[in-house]
Amino acid sequence: MNISRKAILLVGILLGLTLSLKAQVRQTREEYIDRYMHIAVAHMERYGIPASITMAQGILESDCGNSLLAMKSNNHFGIKCKTGWTGERVYHDDDAKGECFRAYPSVEASYEDHAEFLDSQPRYDSLFAYASDDYKSWARGLKAAGYAAAPDYAQRLIRIIEESQLYLLDRPDGERLYATRFGLERNPEEWFSSQSSVEQIARTEAAVDPDNYRVTINAHEGYNVYMTNGVHYVTAKENDTFENIARKFRISARNLRRFNDLKDKQAQPMIGEVVYIERKKKRWEGNARHHICRPGETAYAVGQSYAIRTRSIERLNHLKPGERLETGRQLRIQ
Repeated sequence: MNISRKAILLVGILLGLTLSLKAQVRQTREEYIDRYMHIAVAHMERYGIPASITMAQGILESDCGNSLLAMKSNNHFGIKCKTGWTGERVYHDDDAKGECFRAYPSVEASYEDHAEFLDSQPRYDSLFAYASDDYKSWARGLKAAGYAAAPDYAQRLIRIIEESQLYLLDRPDGERLYATRFGLERNPEEWFSSQSSVEQIARTEAAVDPDNYRVTINAHEGYNVYMTNGVHYVTAKENDTFENIARKFRISARNLRRFNDLKDKQAQPMIGEVVYIERKKKRWEGNARHHICRPGETAYAVGQSYAIRTRSIERLNHLKPGERLETGRQLRIQ
């Protein structure tokens, strides 16, 4: 009897210590964001995925890195094995019992695979038509594409982003803005609309820092970075390809073509052609409301002139894709 009581007491003590240890090592949301936001921002510049979306998915899918799947296999985004996965595997109960999930050697590898997963899967292609600061459209698009089964998945992501002001990470100099977020307006659209973008000459480095070229005009190895409608672009040089421009600006060639509304994977720029290095806008933000068509102009050409997406030009003017425009026709641009 005495031995049994001692055994029960020992079990109770061990259980208490275990629970206490778990409580002590549990990672908070703020700690999680501070630890991994630099990866999310880097992937936003490279792939065009909003940093806020990456962070919100990591927070939700991994419970801020505290879930069994995250701790057991470094899987922070709930990505299942799927066909073609050749890496390590773990088995975990999710929608069904004993489902196969990807396992990674590090959390950083999980973040990298998440970006590659979204970038390479055709069902997520439509997401890249949205700007990298349009977190609401990305959240809804992820749900529509079937990333998660939860019916309120988009609302959960948006709630996390707005509760933690993660939308600040989607802006130029986002990590600094996030670090100084207390005291800023809670409404992202209202706060950012009041900000000015003062253009300065940037320093020359071995490669152009995306955090610089998004807010300044840069010069690097013959590339001048210009801005129209708040969107940055370069002009193609002799023998330029989307691949070599993409390398200079640390983004994928695939996204560079998307930024310029090109579906042809073999398309290459001509000398002097405008090449946008970030997603174009849906509307013209200047004072003009209309554009008068010149001979031979297309919706694509007008979009490239104003840094407006081709599809937006077509929708604003009820045009069919590829429709020929008459000289002198008045097009809406906002």
